[in-house]
Amino acid sequence: MISAIALDDEIPALEVLEALSSRNNTIDLKAVFSKTNDALRYLQKHQIDLLFLDINMPAMSGLDFAKAIDNNIIIIFTTSYSEYAVEGFNLNAIDYLLKPFSYQRFIQAVNKAKNLYDSRITPKVEPLFFRANYGIMKIYPNEILFIEGLDNYLKIHLVNGKKQVLRITLKEILEKLPEDQFLRVHKSYIIAITAVDFIRNKTIFIGNDEIPLSKTFEISFFKVFNPKG
Repeated sequence: MISAIALDDEIPALEVLEALSSRNNTIDLKAVFSKTNDALRYLQKHQIDLLFLDINMPAMSGLDFAKAIDNNIIIIFTTSYSEYAVEGFNLNAIDYLLKPFSYQRFIQAVNKAKNLYDSRITPKVEPLFFRANYGIMKIYPNEILFIEGLDNYLKIHLVNGKKQVLRITLKEILEKLPEDQFLRVHKSYIIAITAVDFIRNKTIFIGNDEIPLSKTFEISFFKVFNPKG
């Protein structure tokens, strides 16, 4: 499980995070804090993986708090003010939850954090090398969420939110990827199996992205995603 704490000057907001975290077996919410000094003292003594962080707080803003702590801690900002979103992402926050948020939106943010967490702790497999921008690009398979085919090139969507564009076919890149980690689900899409958040009808959800599942690939897909019982 991912160890986490939450910092918010509003007690009801902390209670919501505690309730949502208790419904999910990915997050181990160790403690919650309404004061920045208390949270800082905790972080000096304990190592955590994830921080739910409010932005608009009286003593120290969440943005300043994020700058003051270990930059290896994954941050999910929680706030009522959308105008802070750009600066939040500039601080490498994995997601930005605008209050009030639903459980489904909470899970999307948590899954992004888990993908990043897993990419850090999973032993690195052999990287893939591609020609791009008159040079050589290196990408690790466990950094890939999904791959989108667009005319004569591909767009690779990565765990860190970046996208890389390559001139290569879906068939060619699928031959390079570990076959137990990736599935082709559509003539224009390849997905990382562990990145799938939710499936409804013939739509695959990875974070905020919706990917169609075509009839051609249904059988192979549901061999992997087949709930037991």
